Amino acid sequence: MIQWQKSSYSGGGDGDECVELAHHDSTLLLRESDDPGRILSLSPRTLAALLSRIRTGASSNG
Repeated sequence: MIQWQKSSYSGGGDGDECVELAHHDSTLLLRESDDPGRILSLSPRTLAALLSRIRTGASSNG
């Protein structure tokens, strides 16, 4: 059974605006709680690169 963990940055309320992460075998799974059927499977290295890119884009845009 996959155990999903919500992001600490998720909105309040009923939790329908969350990014969730799970570990399965050697991959990491990422999904948005309002569309739980759409799951992105990533290696830890790929997720680290994605998060780095998001942080860089966020800091240069704001």
